[in-house]
Amino acid sequence: MNRSLQSLAWLLVFAALAMLPQVLTVKYYLHLSILALIWVIMAQGQNLIQGYTGYVSIVGAGFMGIGAYSSTLIGMHFQWPIWATMAAAPLVTALFALATGYPSLRVKGHYFAIVTLAFNLIIVIVLVNYKELTNGETGISNIPKPWGGSRDAYFYLVLMLAAAMTALAALIARSRVGEILLAIRQNEDLVGSIGIAAWKYKLFAFVISAMYAGLAGALYAHFQSFINPEIFGVAQSLDAILAVILGGSGTIAGPVIGAFLVVFLPEMLRFADSFRLILYGLILVLATIFMPIGIVGVCKALIGRFRRK
Repeated sequence: MNRSLQSLAWLLVFAALAMLPQVLTVKYYLHLSILALIWVIMAQGQNLIQGYTGYVSIVGAGFMGIGAYSSTLIGMHFQWPIWATMAAAPLVTALFALATGYPSLRVKGHYFAIVTLAFNLIIVIVLVNYKELTNGETGISNIPKPWGGSRDAYFYLVLMLAAAMTALAALIARSRVGEILLAIRQNEDLVGSIGIAAWKYKLFAFVISAMYAGLAGALYAHFQSFINPEIFGVAQSLDAILAVILGGSGTIAGPVIGAFLVVFLPEMLRFADSFRLILYGLILVLATIFMPIGIVGVCKALIGRFRRK
Protein backbone atom coordinates (compact mmCIF):
# COMPACT_ATOMS: atom_id res chain seq x y z
CA MET A 1 0.00 0.00 0.00
CA ASN A 2 1.51 3.35 -1.04
CA ARG A 3 1.73 6.40 1.18
CA SER A 4 -1.33 8.17 -0.26
CA LEU A 5 -3.55 5.13 0.34
CA GLN A 6 -2.17 4.76 3.84
CA SER A 7 -2.90 8.41 4.60
CA LEU A 8 -6.43 8.04 3.24
CA ALA A 9 -6.98 4.92 5.37
CA TRP A 10 -5.81 6.72 8.50
CA LEU A 11 -8.09 9.69 7.76
CA LEU A 12 -11.04 7.34 7.39
CA VAL A 13 -10.20 5.64 10.69
CA PHE A 14 -9.90 9.02 12.42
CA ALA A 15 -13.21 10.20 10.94
CA ALA A 16 -14.96 6.99 12.02
CA LEU A 17 -13.64 7.33 15.56
CA ALA A 18 -14.60 11.01 15.68
CA MET A 19 -18.22 10.01 15.02
CA LEU A 20 -18.42 7.63 17.99
CA PRO A 21 -19.89 10.12 20.52
CA GLN A 22 -22.77 10.75 18.10
CA VAL A 23 -23.52 7.14 17.13
CA LEU A 24 -22.97 5.29 20.42
CA THR A 25 -26.24 5.05 22.29
CA VAL A 26 -24.70 3.18 25.24
CA LYS A 27 -22.34 5.65 26.91
CA TYR A 28 -20.41 2.84 28.59
CA TYR A 29 -18.96 1.98 25.17
CA LEU A 30 -17.80 5.57 24.86
CA HIS A 31 -16.12 5.13 28.25
CA LEU A 32 -14.36 2.02 26.93
CA SER A 33 -13.39 3.85 23.74
CA ILE A 34 -11.65 6.55 25.78
CA LEU A 35 -9.75 3.89 27.71
CA ALA A 36 -8.83 2.19 24.43
CA LEU A 37 -7.46 5.45 23.01
CA ILE A 38 -5.39 5.95 26.16
CA TRP A 39 -4.05 2.45 25.63
CA VAL A 40 -3.26 3.35 22.01
CA ILE A 41 -0.81 5.94 23.35
CA MET A 42 0.58 3.40 25.80
CA ALA A 43 0.95 0.71 23.12
CA GLN A 44 2.59 3.04 20.58
CA GLY A 45 5.28 3.82 23.14
CA GLN A 46 5.67 0.13 23.99
CA ASN A 47 6.02 -0.62 20.28
CA LEU A 48 9.02 1.70 19.92
CA ILE A 49 11.10 -0.27 22.43
CA GLN A 50 9.56 -3.69 21.80
CA GLY A 51 8.49 -3.80 18.16
CA TYR A 52 11.21 -1.65 16.60
CA THR A 53 14.18 -2.09 18.94
CA GLY A 54 13.47 -5.69 19.93
CA TYR A 55 13.68 -5.18 23.71
CA VAL A 56 10.66 -6.42 25.69
CA SER A 57 10.10 -3.94 28.51
CA ILE A 58 7.84 -4.96 31.41
CA VAL A 59 7.80 -1.59 33.13
CA GLY A 60 5.28 0.25 30.93
CA ALA A 61 2.50 0.29 33.53
CA GLY A 62 5.00 1.42 36.16
CA PHE A 63 5.88 4.44 34.03
CA MET A 64 2.17 4.96 33.45
CA GLY A 65 1.77 5.09 37.23
CA ILE A 66 4.57 7.64 37.55
CA GLY A 67 2.81 9.82 34.99
CA ALA A 68 -0.56 9.45 36.72
CA TYR A 69 0.77 10.24 40.19
CA SER A 70 3.01 13.06 38.91
CA SER A 71 0.13 14.85 37.22
CA THR A 72 -2.15 14.33 40.23
CA LEU A 73 0.33 15.31 42.94
CA ILE A 74 1.71 18.35 41.09
CA GLY A 75 -1.83 19.63 40.72
CA MET A 76 -2.67 18.94 44.39
CA HIS A 77 0.46 20.43 45.96
CA PHE A 78 1.35 23.23 43.55
CA GLN A 79 -2.14 24.11 42.24
CA TRP A 80 -1.02 23.86 38.63
CA PRO A 81 -3.78 23.77 36.01
CA ILE A 82 -4.66 20.36 34.58
CA TRP A 83 -3.06 21.09 31.20
CA ALA A 84 0.25 21.98 32.84
CA THR A 85 0.29 18.87 35.02
CA MET A 86 -0.52 16.68 32.00
CA ALA A 87 2.37 18.25 30.10
CA ALA A 88 4.71 17.77 33.07
CA ALA A 89 3.87 14.08 33.55
CA PRO A 90 5.81 12.77 30.51
CA LEU A 91 8.81 14.91 31.49
CA VAL A 92 8.87 13.53 35.03
CA THR A 93 8.55 10.02 33.63
CA ALA A 94 11.44 10.67 31.24
CA LEU A 95 13.70 11.52 34.19
CA PHE A 96 12.91 8.19 35.84
CA ALA A 97 13.44 6.40 32.53
CA LEU A 98 16.85 8.04 32.09
CA ALA A 99 17.85 6.97 35.59
CA THR A 100 16.75 3.36 35.08
CA GLY A 101 17.31 2.97 31.36
CA TYR A 102 21.09 3.04 31.17
CA PRO A 103 21.71 0.23 33.70
CA SER A 104 18.77 -1.77 32.32
CA LEU A 105 19.97 -1.58 28.72
CA ARG A 106 23.40 -2.95 29.59
CA VAL A 107 21.78 -6.39 29.54
CA LYS A 108 19.97 -8.05 26.64
CA GLY A 109 17.18 -10.47 25.88
CA HIS A 110 15.37 -12.10 28.77
CA TYR A 111 17.67 -10.41 31.28
CA PHE A 112 16.44 -6.98 30.17
CA ALA A 113 12.83 -8.12 30.56
CA ILE A 114 13.57 -9.38 34.08
CA VAL A 115 15.30 -6.13 35.09
CA THR A 116 12.39 -4.01 33.85
CA LEU A 117 9.95 -6.36 35.61
CA ALA A 118 11.86 -5.69 38.83
CA PHE A 119 11.60 -1.93 38.24
CA ASN A 120 7.83 -2.21 37.81
CA LEU A 121 7.58 -4.11 41.10
CA ILE A 122 9.72 -1.48 42.83
CA ILE A 123 7.52 1.34 41.53
CA VAL A 124 4.38 -0.38 42.85
CA ILE A 125 6.05 -1.08 46.23
CA VAL A 126 7.05 2.60 46.57
CA LEU A 127 3.55 3.76 45.64
CA VAL A 128 2.04 1.40 48.23
CA ASN A 129 4.41 2.22 51.07
CA TYR A 130 5.02 5.96 50.60
CA LYS A 131 1.62 6.69 52.14
CA GLU A 132 2.43 10.25 53.14
CA LEU A 133 2.58 11.19 49.47
CA THR A 134 0.55 8.58 47.58
CA ASN A 135 -2.03 7.56 50.20
CA GLY A 136 -0.91 3.95 49.76
CA GLU A 137 -3.34 1.25 48.68
CA THR A 138 -6.29 3.55 49.40
CA GLY A 139 -5.27 5.63 46.42
CA ILE A 140 -6.18 9.19 45.50
CA SER A 141 -9.74 10.13 44.59
CA ASN A 142 -11.51 13.27 43.38
CA ILE A 143 -8.82 14.01 40.82
CA PRO A 144 -10.08 17.01 38.84
CA LYS A 145 -11.41 16.52 35.31
CA PRO A 146 -11.19 19.11 32.53
CA TRP A 147 -14.32 20.71 31.09
CA GLY A 148 -16.33 19.79 34.15
CA GLY A 149 -16.04 16.09 33.42
CA SER A 150 -17.64 16.16 29.95
CA ARG A 151 -17.08 12.67 28.55
CA ASP A 152 -17.56 13.73 24.92
CA ALA A 153 -15.04 16.55 25.24
CA TYR A 154 -12.53 14.25 26.92
CA PHE A 155 -13.01 11.70 24.14
CA TYR A 156 -11.98 14.25 21.53
CA LEU A 157 -9.00 15.34 23.63
CA VAL A 158 -7.76 11.77 23.92
CA LEU A 159 -8.50 11.09 20.24
CA MET A 160 -6.41 14.09 19.16
CA LEU A 161 -3.53 13.10 21.45
CA ALA A 162 -3.67 9.46 20.32
CA ALA A 163 -3.57 10.61 16.68
CA ALA A 164 -0.67 12.96 17.40
CA MET A 165 1.31 10.29 19.27
CA THR A 166 0.66 7.79 16.48
CA ALA A 167 1.87 10.30 13.90
CA LEU A 168 4.98 10.97 16.00
CA ALA A 169 5.67 7.24 16.25
CA ALA A 170 5.34 6.99 12.45
CA LEU A 171 7.81 9.87 11.97
CA ILE A 172 10.32 8.21 14.29
CA ALA A 173 9.89 4.84 12.59
CA ARG A 174 10.48 6.31 9.11
CA SER A 175 13.46 8.44 10.16
CA ARG A 176 17.11 7.44 10.31
CA VAL A 177 16.61 6.77 14.02
CA GLY A 178 13.85 4.29 13.20
CA GLU A 179 16.09 2.53 10.67
CA ILE A 180 18.82 2.18 13.30
CA LEU A 181 16.31 0.84 15.84
CA LEU A 182 15.22 -1.80 13.34
CA ALA A 183 18.87 -2.64 12.65
CA ILE A 184 19.44 -3.09 16.39
CA ARG A 185 16.53 -5.51 16.49
CA GLN A 186 18.00 -7.49 13.60
CA ASN A 187 21.66 -7.53 14.64
CA GLU A 188 22.85 -5.26 17.44
CA ASP A 189 26.48 -6.47 17.22
CA LEU A 190 26.63 -5.53 13.54
CA VAL A 191 25.30 -2.05 14.33
CA GLY A 192 28.06 -1.58 16.89
CA SER A 193 30.72 -2.87 14.51
CA ILE A 194 30.07 -0.05 12.02
CA GLY A 195 30.63 2.64 14.64
CA ILE A 196 27.07 3.39 15.75
CA ALA A 197 26.58 3.76 19.52
CA ALA A 198 23.62 1.41 19.80
CA TRP A 199 23.09 2.14 23.49
CA LYS A 200 22.19 5.78 22.72
CA TYR A 201 19.43 4.73 20.36
CA LYS A 202 18.18 2.05 22.75
CA LEU A 203 18.07 4.63 25.54
CA PHE A 204 16.22 7.03 23.25
CA ALA A 205 13.57 4.41 22.48
CA PHE A 206 13.27 3.49 26.16
CA VAL A 207 12.83 7.11 27.28
CA ILE A 208 10.35 7.96 24.51
CA SER A 209 8.30 4.86 25.32
CA ALA A 210 8.29 5.95 28.98
CA MET A 211 7.09 9.43 28.00
CA TYR A 212 4.23 7.88 26.03
CA ALA A 213 3.33 5.83 29.11
CA GLY A 214 3.56 8.91 31.34
CA LEU A 215 1.15 10.83 29.12
CA ALA A 216 -1.23 7.85 29.06
CA GLY A 217 -1.07 7.71 32.86
CA ALA A 218 -1.91 11.40 33.24
CA LEU A 219 -4.85 11.06 30.86
CA TYR A 220 -6.06 7.99 32.74
CA ALA A 221 -5.88 9.73 36.14
CA HIS A 222 -7.87 12.77 35.03
CA PHE A 223 -10.40 10.61 33.23
CA GLN A 224 -11.11 8.08 35.98
CA SER A 225 -10.64 10.65 38.76
CA PHE A 226 -9.12 7.89 40.91
CA ILE A 227 -5.79 6.06 40.99
CA ASN A 228 -4.15 3.51 43.25
CA PRO A 229 -0.99 1.38 42.88
CA GLU A 230 -2.86 -1.78 41.85
CA ILE A 231 -3.84 -0.21 38.53
CA PHE A 232 -0.18 0.07 37.47
CA GLY A 233 1.06 -3.43 38.26
CA VAL A 234 2.84 -6.03 36.16
CA ALA A 235 -0.45 -7.36 34.74
CA GLN A 236 -1.08 -4.01 33.05
CA SER A 237 2.49 -3.99 31.66
CA LEU A 238 1.79 -7.41 30.16
CA ASP A 239 -1.39 -6.03 28.60
CA ALA A 240 0.71 -3.38 26.83
CA ILE A 241 3.06 -6.07 25.54
CA LEU A 242 0.12 -8.16 24.34
CA ALA A 243 -1.46 -5.16 22.61
CA VAL A 244 1.68 -4.79 20.51
CA ILE A 245 1.95 -8.53 19.78
CA LEU A 246 -1.72 -8.98 18.90
CA GLY A 247 -1.87 -5.94 16.64
CA GLY A 248 1.52 -6.44 15.02
CA SER A 249 4.99 -5.64 16.38
CA GLY A 250 7.00 -3.12 14.43
CA THR A 251 3.97 -1.61 12.69
CA ILE A 252 2.11 1.64 13.30
CA ALA A 253 -1.41 0.26 12.91
CA GLY A 254 -0.71 -2.76 15.11
CA PRO A 255 -0.73 -0.99 18.50
CA VAL A 256 -3.99 0.78 17.59
CA ILE A 257 -5.74 -2.51 16.83
CA GLY A 258 -4.13 -4.26 19.80
CA ALA A 259 -5.11 -1.51 22.25
CA PHE A 260 -8.79 -1.76 21.30
CA LEU A 261 -8.64 -5.55 21.56
CA VAL A 262 -7.07 -5.46 25.03
CA VAL A 263 -9.80 -3.09 26.28
CA PHE A 264 -12.87 -4.45 24.47
CA LEU A 265 -12.18 -8.19 24.37
CA PRO A 266 -12.66 -8.77 28.13
CA GLU A 267 -15.94 -6.83 27.95
CA MET A 268 -17.15 -8.86 24.97
CA LEU A 269 -16.56 -12.02 26.99
CA ARG A 270 -18.73 -10.96 29.91
CA PHE A 271 -21.39 -13.44 28.78
CA ALA A 272 -19.05 -16.16 30.11
CA ASP A 273 -19.33 -14.69 33.63
CA SER A 274 -16.78 -16.40 35.90
CA PHE A 275 -14.98 -18.00 32.93
CA ARG A 276 -14.46 -14.65 31.23
CA LEU A 277 -10.82 -14.16 32.23
CA ILE A 278 -9.99 -17.80 31.47
CA LEU A 279 -11.38 -17.39 27.94
CA TYR A 280 -9.58 -14.07 27.56
CA GLY A 281 -6.27 -15.64 28.57
CA LEU A 282 -6.85 -18.61 26.26
CA ILE A 283 -7.58 -16.34 23.29
CA LEU A 284 -4.41 -14.35 23.97
CA VAL A 285 -2.27 -17.48 24.26
CA LEU A 286 -3.67 -18.99 21.05
CA ALA A 287 -3.29 -15.71 19.16
CA THR A 288 0.32 -15.35 20.32
CA ILE A 289 1.17 -18.94 19.29
CA PHE A 290 -0.66 -19.15 15.97
CA MET A 291 -0.51 -15.49 14.93
CA PRO A 292 2.96 -14.28 16.01
CA ILE A 293 3.07 -11.62 13.30
CA GLY A 294 -0.13 -10.03 14.64
CA ILE A 295 -3.30 -8.98 12.88
CA VAL A 296 -1.52 -6.42 10.69
CA GLY A 297 1.07 -9.00 9.69
CA VAL A 298 -1.62 -11.52 8.76
CA CYS A 299 -3.48 -8.90 6.70
CA LYS A 300 -0.29 -7.94 4.84
CA ALA A 301 0.43 -11.60 4.09
CA LEU A 302 -3.09 -12.16 2.76
CA ILE A 303 -2.92 -9.02 0.60
CA GLY A 304 0.46 -10.13 -0.77
CA ARG A 305 -0.89 -13.60 -1.58
CA PHE A 306 -3.94 -12.07 -3.29
CA ARG A 307 -1.75 -9.82 -5.44
CA ARG A 308 0.46 -12.75 -6.52
CA LYS A 309 -2.62 -14.59 -7.73
